Amino acid sequence: MQLNFTTVSEPSIAGAKWKGLFDAYWSGYRTWFLSKETVNTPDLETSQNALKKYMPKMWSTYKHLCVLTNADPVMARFLTGFQPPAYISACAQAVIKADEIQLVRNYDYHPDLLEGTILLSKWNDNKVMGMSDCLIGLVDGMNDAGLCVSLTFGGRKEVGYGFGIPFILRYVLEFCKNTAEAVKVLKSIPSHMSYNVTVVDKSGASKTVMLAPDKAPLVTNDAFATNHQGIVDWEENAQFNQTVKRYNFIKNYLKSKNISANELAKAFLHYPLYNTKFTEGFGTLFTSVYQPENLIMKVLWPNVAIERSFDNFAEENIFIEYNTTGQPVVPINTWETAPVETNGYRWQDAVVDSLVSGMAGKKTKQKQQEFRDRLMPGGEIAWEVLVDYWNEPVEY
Repeated sequence: MQLNFTTVSEPSIAGAKWKGLFDAYWSGYRTWFLSKETVNTPDLETSQNALKKYMPKMWSTYKHLCVLTNADPVMARFLTGFQPPAYISACAQAVIKADEIQLVRNYDYHPDLLEGTILLSKWNDNKVMGMSDCLIGLVDGMNDAGLCVSLTFGGRKEVGYGFGIPFILRYVLEFCKNTAEAVKVLKSIPSHMSYNVTVVDKSGASKTVMLAPDKAPLVTNDAFATNHQGIVDWEENAQFNQTVKRYNFIKNYLKSKNISANELAKAFLHYPLYNTKFTEGFGTLFTSVYQPENLIMKVLWPNVAIERSFDNFAEENIFIEYNTTGQPVVPINTWETAPVETNGYRWQDAVVDSLVSGMAGKKTKQKQQEFRDRLMPGGEIAWEVLVDYWNEPVEY
């Protein structure tokens, strides 16, 4: 399977380049947008009034986009972002504050529904770069104030009154400067489905906000999220996407000693965070990395990486080949020079030391070594074994 990603730089109000993207993708979006119309589908006036009420600062941009596209009523309703059809992704995300502040996320979704555009723009107060969705929305991104956001599906079936989450993330990055402002905005805009939005700014302040159409927003100090909101609400979905397993993996990984931001990013290219059920809508299509202190965005795949900043945003097409065998993918670390080891002590040792200390610390040295050998045969972490121990601890 091969997918194409395109980096597009138009650091101004939407113009010819954005119009080109719209022309290329609108036919597919139109089919999707009209696919599930019901008697409860809002009309154009209702959609526009909702936009004015909840995202008033976006109104002038909206009118500009309508003029640019010569929008008919269907286009104009779509561009409000109000109550689009339901969509379910998976995804995982985490913030680390170690050698540098970093937000990393995996985007797990059906490849046929990927837009594949990495867009740099300046439609309003801030320059924004990130992964485009629904042409004006974002599934993750950063602005030039150093505010970063990303989303995961919240694991609930309810669909209700509100906006599509990519449109909400765009609004946050267009007008907010820090985490506190972002949280305030996220709490004020209704989301039509359940999502977990993780936010971090260049000071390191971070929050995860759990949004739902039938509940008040819940603001947490969690530095990571997968696809449930505290408890598993939709059991079948949770079993399919292994949200609890991935949640426990990230939680325990972040507790490990001496983990750098770089190593956290690498972990997202490993099982169980990296997924290969592409034809079932649960394959990792890309890994985004945001570093707000130096305003750098990276996009990673197992054997390819690109880096962009607001001052250096080259335009190119990137063709990515995916392993569709269903087997866990082990990354080929060609995208970065390996870090210099200190006295032979590596990050893999730090992870395993932390687990051995917590689970076999009171055992004999022989038992501790046997446990270590099971976790790290041949000097490299056995990821599937490690995940099993973190999720179903066994007395050893």
